[in-house]
Amino acid sequence: MPEGSRNRGGQAFTYDGRSERDGRAGSHPGTAGRIAAVGGASYIFAMSDTSDTGKPGKVVKDDGDWRSQLSDLQYHVTREHGTERAFTGEYWDSKTPGTYHCVCCGQALFESDTKYDSGTGWPSFWQPVEDGAVEVREDRSLGMARTEVLCSKCDAHLGHVFPDGPAPTGQRFCMNSAALKLDPKDE
Repeated sequence: MPEGSRNRGGQAFTYDGRSERDGRAGSHPGTAGRIAAVGGASYIFAMSDTSDTGKPGKVVKDDGDWRSQLSDLQYHVTREHGTERAFTGEYWDSKTPGTYHCVCCGQALFESDTKYDSGTGWPSFWQPVEDGAVEVREDRSLGMARTEVLCSKCDAHLGHVFPDGPAPTGQRFCMNSAALKLDPKDE
């Protein structure tokens, strides 16, 4: 395998990261990278180098500020990398047209026209609203290797992406409703 490549349980991915920390690449302090492919798909995910103090344009708040802004479930999902139970979130079966934003910072993340029923019980999308809206990093929690999805503006945990989605990207961005806020489209 070429330098910068890893094989994760049959899912090959490539990045140009310069370092890894705790088995994760991407938005950890001291790391940088760009996922070039996940599971052989041609979709490219932007990643950025961040530090403990953030970077220009990053939303950085202390724990108390996040706790006062978010509900207990929103805080658990977005700041503690939790997961809501399947089929319980506000948007898992929503068909309302509009734009899904980060519940923490308001950044646009996904459009409803890329949302589909994956049968998983979580809102699923086949691509973000634009390149750079989300960041990804390897997640080896729970004894498995997955690709975590974070808001690129505030590092909120949104969910995970899997290479089993529909065309045209073949990606399934499996998100937590608690991490999203839907801005309905005016009809």
